[in-house]
Amino acid sequence: MSRFVLDPRLAADSVPVIELPLCGVRLMNDARFAWLLLVPRRDGMSELHDLDAADQDRLWREIRFASAALRDAAPCDKLNLGALGNIVRQLHVHLVARVAGDAAWPGPVWGSGAAQPYDAAALEATMAALRRRLAGYQD
Repeated sequence: MSRFVLDPRLAADSVPVIELPLCGVRLMNDARFAWLLLVPRRDGMSELHDLDAADQDRLWREIRFASAALRDAAPCDKLNLGALGNIVRQLHVHLVARVAGDAAWPGPVWGSGAAQPYDAAALEATMAALRRRLAGYQD
């Protein structure tokens, strides 16, 4: 069995928040949007249907939980969910809390200007708020 390795592009663009039973939860380092990635720790997966049935069920439970945690930490007008994989093939799910009038509204966040990394204080506060909400996960 090979060891799971996070795609270097995901690692470069995000910071780890917490590990759930299936997914690593990461915060995209772009202060313009409250944006989480859920990355199932399974080698060689690029599509949702690549996961076995038990992992698919677990992924959806983790998505529901992380979505509620994100909405609680970052109230929004719309929570976007996406699993594109056009650039990074490794299976990962985007959860993006959108607010009317944000930097990309009403269009997609992908390709909308340059990322604006969090400053240290904002990153620390955002991570703490997310961890508080995500730490209560029960499978």
